[in-house]
Amino acid sequence: MSQSLRPYLQCVRSSLTAALTLSNFASQTAERHNVPEIEAQTSPEVLLQPLTIARNENERVLIEPSINSVRISIKIKQADEIEHILVHKFTRFLTQRAESFFILRRKPIKGYDISFLITNFHTEEMLKHKLVDFIIQFMEEVDKEISEMKLFLNARARFVAESFLTPSLSWYEAWGSLESIGCRHVLLAKQKYDGTDVQKLR
Repeated sequence: MSQSLRPYLQCVRSSLTAALTLSNFASQTAERHNVPEIEAQTSPEVLLQPLTIARNENERVLIEPSINSVRISIKIKQADEIEHILVHKFTRFLTQRAESFFILRRKPIKGYDISFLITNFHTEEMLKHKLVDFIIQFMEEVDKEISEMKLFLNARARFVAESFLTPSLSWYEAWGSLESIGCRHVLLAKQKYDGTDVQKLR
């Protein structure tokens, strides 16, 4: 963990630990039902003040506690358009498998990239400090994962660009390689420059 990241994660850890003091609470609007009050939003008196912890304008955590549930939303750092695409693909991959993570929300809160929902049933069945550790570890690892994916993508793009500039590579092969990583605009620029009709070469 980097020294600059440590205070941010420590603040999230202490705030999340305090927010996870949950209890079993029956719904006040539906008889014999127990629903996460932070999601139902039907009883304002059992909702606590939301807390936003921001490292900078592009990296923050929203903690929304209630009497029987806590919703945690994370905004992942995105320095450029490539990271924005990678984060979208990565979080979409996770949310499609939300049932395997138990506390992962299928749809993130607006303005955030991924959301978790922890209820009193989760804290009764699992160790509370382990749930906090999972959230913190996710925040630690997600930046590293996105950086590794970006490095791999750049290396692949560099290889394809070098192959594209090799005379022995046919236009058809170049089109397939570049289009596979979203570089169609490179070929269209080449078409405009020398008059080659790329579509006819496919």
